[in-house]
Amino acid sequence: MTKNILLTNARLFRANDDSLIDDGTVLIKDNMIRYSGPTKDFKDNSTDLFPVDLNGQFLMPGMTESHAHLSYSNNGPTELEKTPVEEAMLNSMDNARVMLGSGFTSAIGFGSVHRIDVFLRDAIKNGQIPGPRLKASGRDLGSTGSNADLTPDYARPDIDGLGMFCDGPYEVRRGVRSMAKNRVDVVKIFLDGECMCDHAQPGQLTYTDEEVAAAVDEAHKRNMKVACHSRSAAAVKQAVIHGVDYIGHANYLDDEALDLLRKNKDRVFVGPAIAWELKFMEDPYCLGFAPTQKQIEAYAKEVEATISSVKKMKSVGVRVLVGGDYGLNVTPHGTYAKDLEYFVRLFGMTSSEALLCATRDGGAAFDSSGMLGTLEEGKLADLLIINGNPLEDITVLQNHDQITAVVKDGIVHQNLVGDSPYIQNDLAKLSQEADTITRKTSKGKPFLEKVI
Repeated sequence: MTKNILLTNARLFRANDDSLIDDGTVLIKDNMIRYSGPTKDFKDNSTDLFPVDLNGQFLMPGMTESHAHLSYSNNGPTELEKTPVEEAMLNSMDNARVMLGSGFTSAIGFGSVHRIDVFLRDAIKNGQIPGPRLKASGRDLGSTGSNADLTPDYARPDIDGLGMFCDGPYEVRRGVRSMAKNRVDVVKIFLDGECMCDHAQPGQLTYTDEEVAAAVDEAHKRNMKVACHSRSAAAVKQAVIHGVDYIGHANYLDDEALDLLRKNKDRVFVGPAIAWELKFMEDPYCLGFAPTQKQIEAYAKEVEATISSVKKMKSVGVRVLVGGDYGLNVTPHGTYAKDLEYFVRLFGMTSSEALLCATRDGGAAFDSSGMLGTLEEGKLADLLIINGNPLEDITVLQNHDQITAVVKDGIVHQNLVGDSPYIQNDLAKLSQEADTITRKTSKGKPFLEKVI
């Protein structure tokens, strides 16, 4: 008879608010949470419960990477299309494993090379490879001369690559329809430029209102979400007015943009995604090109403006999400949890507020039905067991060795990152295994292990 898994003696962060339950219990049956709360209030007298004593470890919901580029191969931004599609696909499979092992059980695609995201999503969903729940993005949709159009005309690759260039509302609709045909979940469009892009700077709108309206209308009719690259206040306003779902960056905000975000805070999500900009500031040559002093100063100004903008958005209740542009050479896969440190250190959030951005708000962005992001009865069983307390030290989430286990959809994963072979167990099977034990590490902290 299948037993239910009872996780006991946990420091429980449910993420429905910022509170911590010192002695918490979570009951998981199949892929669902059936109880989550104080141990003293758990009253199930069933005889088929399989208890696992976590010995005070931290139990929290799985996180959402809200600006995911799983098809990026840890190379520079001008090198993304140069990785052969076969190699990029293999790298993406590895990246998916690493993202799940880093504690991110969901991911929102924000641009995919070679249509990889769709096939990766399907392989994960079918159980062929381990990885996060994935909203698959398509190729970047941009106008001619936008920041999506980085390759000189004389050097265009023969492969499809990353950028899809559509001009005019009818051509934009055709591009979105093409993505629907290819079973994409998220259409990513470029609304303004980038400091390192000479022909398209932040604040220079690269699509007209009519084109943006066409993209969003066509995508929403076909049950796809829309994500955008919008650095300037003008691009943010364009995104909000025309119904974009996920706004990437929002570095510069004026009063009108902030007010629009406030009025639409129940439907729109914003991810600042400044990780690679911070790395660029540390080492301007890290991206593989020689920047000008003007570009260096522009990014320093942009980071400073972003800190101010995030604080303003937080003050009016706009949901700000963790994640952004990981997968470049300076922000390699596996370092996603660095974002939570930025939220605390730069944006002035408490550790609990940063965790809520990564869990509750990220879950709501991924799944509007409310099944993800918090540990509550009736929710899907996506959770992390941490050997440490991120409320005391948010950087503990960056240490893969401190992640005892990742549970996604009721399936336990261990050792997904690093050289060790990973263990993947179905919770129902775990409950029947007589050789499933709780063992202690050299530091005296317990972790789940299936004895081989």
